[in-house]
Amino acid sequence: MTARADVIFVNGTVFDGRRLLAPGTDVAVRGETIVAVGPDALSLRDAHTEVVDLDGGLLQPGFVDAHIHPIEGGLERMRCDLSVGATSDDYLSIIRDYAAAHPDEPWIRGGGWQLAAFPGGIPPLDALDAAVPDRPVFLANRDHHGAWVNSRALELAGIDAHTPDPADGRIERFADGRPNGVLQEGTRELVTTFMPADTPDDEYAALLSAQAYLHSLGVTGWQDAIVGNYGSHTDTGDVYRRAADNGDLTATVRAALWWDRERGLDQLDELVARRAALHGNPRFSAASVKVMQDGIPENQTAAMIDPYLDPTGCRCGTPSTGHSYIDPADLRRYVTALDAADFQVHVHAIGDRAVREALDAIEAARTENGRADGGPSNRHHIAHVQIVHPDDVPRFARVDAAVNMQALWATFDPQMVELNLPILGDERAAWQYPFAALERAGARLGAGSDWPVTTPDPWQALHVAVNRRLPASDPDFNPRAFFAEQALTLETALAAYTSGSAHLNGQDDAGCLAPGFAADLVVLDRDPFAAPADEIHLTRTRQTWVRGRRLYDAPAHDREFDLTSSTSLT
Repeated sequence: MTARADVIFVNGTVFDGRRLLAPGTDVAVRGETIVAVGPDALSLRDAHTEVVDLDGGLLQPGFVDAHIHPIEGGLERMRCDLSVGATSDDYLSIIRDYAAAHPDEPWIRGGGWQLAAFPGGIPPLDALDAAVPDRPVFLANRDHHGAWVNSRALELAGIDAHTPDPADGRIERFADGRPNGVLQEGTRELVTTFMPADTPDDEYAALLSAQAYLHSLGVTGWQDAIVGNYGSHTDTGDVYRRAADNGDLTATVRAALWWDRERGLDQLDELVARRAALHGNPRFSAASVKVMQDGIPENQTAAMIDPYLDPTGCRCGTPSTGHSYIDPADLRRYVTALDAADFQVHVHAIGDRAVREALDAIEAARTENGRADGGPSNRHHIAHVQIVHPDDVPRFARVDAAVNMQALWATFDPQMVELNLPILGDERAAWQYPFAALERAGARLGAGSDWPVTTPDPWQALHVAVNRRLPASDPDFNPRAFFAEQALTLETALAAYTSGSAHLNGQDDAGCLAPGFAADLVVLDRDPFAAPADEIHLTRTRQTWVRGRRLYDAPAHDREFDLTSSTSLT
């Protein structure tokens, strides 16, 4: 029987996951797989083949988000979602409206507020108490390293002027020592312990809601950066496995199990057992382990080689170099043991000291256990890499540690200008997000959003990766490019978000448009390579295909190709 295609994509531009292909390239799909890329694809058409008109737009592989929290994002969308606001007045209005609309909820939960909306990144306790006086409130900030709580929540948790700061966090306080309603890092757990736990059904609904949203943005796979018990996080591995076994999980997902920094190697056997228990469905695996090595510079918990400046720019007061949550010697032992147990290690490292400690640990594992053999189990990566000492830039390629970049953050937005730059100083400010230097040095690049910290729309991140500034229409727009010498080309940045992240995620059959690869495809409404760079953010998804199935179709483009009107078939 003559080979045929189920679907052929024509009349547009094709990015194959690594480079832009020649004009006139078509792509044919049979079943779940790409079977032809090029002008010969049309020879596989018969009377039953669907022909999709790209209408001058771009066809590309599905995005793979290498660092994301979809269940948390879905829960926030279902609760008090502050991400739609931008100012303190916006947030308080949303909180009041949500509390009034949900009078029976014992806690008001949600998040998404920006630090830069408040002086010093500290929202007012009295305003939150006035908005919700009768119930406890817990609202994570947009980066999920801090929380805004009201007096009722503080009372329930027994937090007062005499409560000491834990080793891994800080209670923000008024001058007299009383807590002012902001809890940083590990201090959040003092309150989350008293919050009602999310049920598996809550998390299942959140996962499906998030998945539909991500498909609408062209995302077909991801790595969930925390699957385990940590603070308000519960182990959602069983939720994923249930969705996979029910056929509801259409994305391909790798889970990063959580490394408990309060414990040591005694937890390794538990992680191995958990990986085995979740094994068995091709849509979901738990082959990675997340290690959180530091915090963020905004609250001076990112681990720095040299002390932070105080907000006035001088080195005065008690010098702080942030927190290494795991002793560096222990980190080397832990990563070496995880590597030997065939786990991929996913390290959160933002400060230059944390980045160096992560590189040291991966290098120790490579030395002790040997180099990677090309398999997915030891494709270790470092997420965020905000501040990288220049001496460490070439080490990423040398020790084969991939860069898991969140490109949207590389901009002079208010949070950067008001909270980061004063405490970093000019020299270290220029070391931030050195993506071009890392790429030139041979580092592997992957990309992710960290949603719900920031939007999961890849085109917003790609816009900043190329322009090093937000779109002019964004309320946080700053016309000054953020160290423009670190800008990536669109081709390099898009490759990071497709083939780069797919490789990092162990999806060796995805991320590329080539015969034999999975038909995870995205149809875009334009060719962003043909438009000015300052229009990249306007790119929208028309269709998303996963394993040859169309799972998202923008309403305005729900049509088939007219075979009689195209010049591309000649």
